[in-house]
Amino acid sequence: MRQVSILHQSIGTDMIMIVNLILSKDSGGRKRSSFYYDLWNIKYLSKFKWDDLTEEIAYKSAIREQKPALELSAAKRERDFSLSKVDQSRALSAIEERMKKKQKVQEGSGMNSELPVTHKKEIRQFRQKKPVAVDSSHGKPRLSKDVLAGIFAGS
Repeated sequence: MRQVSILHQSIGTDMIMIVNLILSKDSGGRKRSSFYYDLWNIKYLSKFKWDDLTEEIAYKSAIREQKPALELSAAKRERDFSLSKVDQSRALSAIEERMKKKQKVQEGSGMNSELPVTHKKEIRQFRQKKPVAVDSSHGKPRLSKDVLAGIFAGS
């Protein structure tokens, strides 16, 4: 990739004329060359800076390098979350199994005083915020029922 930087505006206008002359012309060379049938496709970019292009390329390459690491960390978080839920489920089922065993042992010995018969799943209650009442004074003005009745009664 080649770059030509123009320092003076007068040279910039000359460059525009050169670009218009070369545009869509054969690139030339020997007939055996692989570029013989290629055409020039040139565009003059005013206010273009080479640093802008290199910064954009560096930014895109940095994003491309970081993307797999972000996806990997997200997959690890999901895996850890699902494994913790599986462990929690196993622990709860083991607790229920022990409770059932204790109930059977107590029923066999005749003691039913301390443990409940069924173990229900705990339902948690969360405090809800109360909705904000809409003040009619801040809204758009409304017509009274008498005025509306007078308008629609006549029609």
